[in-house]
Amino acid sequence: MQLLETILAQNYFTFQNQIYQPEKGITMGSPISETVAEIFLQHLEKPHIKHLIGSKHLIFYAGYVDDIFIIYDSSLTSPTNIQHYMDTIHDNIKLNATHETNEKVNFLDLSVTRKPTSLELDIYCKPTSTDTTINFLSNHPLEQKLAAYRFSINGMLSLPLSKIQQHKECKNIKQTARNNNIPIHLLIKLRHNMQKKLNQPHPPNPSTQNKK
Repeated sequence: MQLLETILAQNYFTFQNQIYQPEKGITMGSPISETVAEIFLQHLEKPHIKHLIGSKHLIFYAGYVDDIFIIYDSSLTSPTNIQHYMDTIHDNIKLNATHETNEKVNFLDLSVTRKPTSLELDIYCKPTSTDTTINFLSNHPLEQKLAAYRFSINGMLSLPLSKIQQHKECKNIKQTARNNNIPIHLLIKLRHNMQKKLNQPHPPNPSTQNKK
């Protein structure tokens, strides 16, 4: 704990040639910041959120760092009540809510559409996103040049997309590759290898086998 306190105390930044040490928060870019933030958020969620899931006020609650996706029961609560409750959990944390529009809401790189009996997923690109990746002609290792495409292809293959959605995403990936001089045959090979890996059966869980 003393080592952790020492690391977190080294929280400095510069602005207009002045050095500052903020009174709260953790250093962006520090290898330990992500872990500390996750521990802090889970410490808050356990006493303040868990009982709402148990009482079915919240049907679904999942987060990635400070991004949270919530599905609630409209017969038991409302967005206003959720917003007010979240804002009372901690003085330095406020919920910046984005509500669904036309049964649709965007979360990270996903677009989630609410259907009568299911949720439909699609790939979401922010308005500020560009089709610029590491150019194939640049002096970078091949693995780095293909990293962005590996991420996009993984999403296209692992998400439950319709054939039309998958075809559209595949077309977008290829167009981005062409704009950055990435040979298409490398993408085809990459997709084939990733698809093969996804289709491989997962090894049995030893703990499950022991129980049997």
